[in-house]
Amino acid sequence: MNDCILHNMPEGTESIPSPSLFTYPFQYEPHPLCVAAVEDIKKECRKLLEGENGGKMFGVLVVEEEETSIIRNINNSENHKSRYYLAAFSGIIQGTYHHEGFVPPIYDLQHPGSYFQEEQAVISAINKQIEEGDTNPDLFEERKTRSRNLQYWLFQQFHILDAKLQEKELTEIFKDTKQILSPEEYFKNKKKSATLTRISNPLPSREDYGGTFPIPPAGAGECCAPKLLQYAYSHNLKPICMAEFWLGPSPKDELRIDGNYYPACHAKCKPILGHMLQGLDIEENPMLKKNREMAALVEYLYEDESIVVVYKPSGLLSAPGKDDVPSLLDIVREKYPSAMYAHRLDMDTSGVMVFSLNDEIYKNLQNQFYRHEVKKHYIAILDGEVDENIPRTGTISLPLLPNPFDRPRQMVNHEHGKQAITHYEILSIENGQTRIKYNPQTGRTHQLRVHSAHVEGLHCPIKGDNLYGTPSDRLYLHAEQLEFAHPTTGEWMIFRKEEI
Repeated sequence: MNDCILHNMPEGTESIPSPSLFTYPFQYEPHPLCVAAVEDIKKECRKLLEGENGGKMFGVLVVEEEETSIIRNINNSENHKSRYYLAAFSGIIQGTYHHEGFVPPIYDLQHPGSYFQEEQAVISAINKQIEEGDTNPDLFEERKTRSRNLQYWLFQQFHILDAKLQEKELTEIFKDTKQILSPEEYFKNKKKSATLTRISNPLPSREDYGGTFPIPPAGAGECCAPKLLQYAYSHNLKPICMAEFWLGPSPKDELRIDGNYYPACHAKCKPILGHMLQGLDIEENPMLKKNREMAALVEYLYEDESIVVVYKPSGLLSAPGKDDVPSLLDIVREKYPSAMYAHRLDMDTSGVMVFSLNDEIYKNLQNQFYRHEVKKHYIAILDGEVDENIPRTGTISLPLLPNPFDRPRQMVNHEHGKQAITHYEILSIENGQTRIKYNPQTGRTHQLRVHSAHVEGLHCPIKGDNLYGTPSDRLYLHAEQLEFAHPTTGEWMIFRKEEI
């Protein structure tokens, strides 16, 4: 084992007990041991970013040595400690996968003389011929075939371990995932369920390999979490807790904040970690517990034979998701089995929602939302004081689309994003915070959160935004008022619930 990769835990952590369960990687509060490890390695991480154009995701994994492992203390100290930590970065930095103090890749694409390097050289030579004007169709076909075969071969080189040391190739791990399209295919077909993958060469389709070949996303297996766990398993180290964090400037389309912790991504990491975490005792998804607690705070504001207006607390899903957790719709249907939601609020957003009680009412409400006849206003507290050059009232127009690699996060994309318009009024600025009123004209997912945080918007995230800002006790965004015409009587209805 490379002694430089295994780091001693910082001084002062001896009294911190290890968690009884391993980190649930898709939603977590970083354990104090991870926080200490991050602070210890952060300086070295920033050194790696010197000369880089953007930021990078890093990760730490606190481990304990198994009884059968033989590990030398990297400082050759006689005061031997059983807890250590590993560090990783996603992808590649400064043109290489290898940097002292960080775990190596699961598979090294840059290994000199490898089949991958040889084939890449051949494909690069073909690309050069084409760029120089060679239009021979056989050349294009050869490039396509070689690129597809090389990608297929590469997927087979990633032998992913779980805690029981059972191996799976990427193709097997992703066999039950949805077909993954290139960006060009995604936007051409406009399939909402499609998943994007960044590619530089043509990728194979299922049909190219008998209809059974799944296409993992590019870069699958190169994120921090898989690299850390793979190294621990292959060196007989027991994972204790894990955390991933961003350092450096935010990407252009996404919103990442320097120093913030982030969960593992869904598109690339969720299938892989679903395999790798087998054999470990994992924490319960925190969303399960929070949803159960919030369900008790639901309040009925209005009820008749056509509609039900309800207050949804922060932390409760509006409608059932992929996780088996209670939602507001489930709760309302216990009392009104025919209830249907006419709109949604984000899980972390509190506020007023309306439900229809039959199909005709549902269609009426849907049409009102579609024609922008429904009036909504939200109150938010921003985590900071907006720049003095930003007008006190105004409109933000930034097109949004789902981040296919990290749902449910959204991203700004001026070429392919859907129109998203928000009217705002700054109510007050004091004590390092901004109180603001939002009247969204459109209803895109996370619209207010992204428009608040993005540099082309207010450049000031909503307080407690764990996706686009800094976590707190809650997301300080509240749907305070909802106005619409009653679907049966036509009476203009105003429902209000103050909270923040």
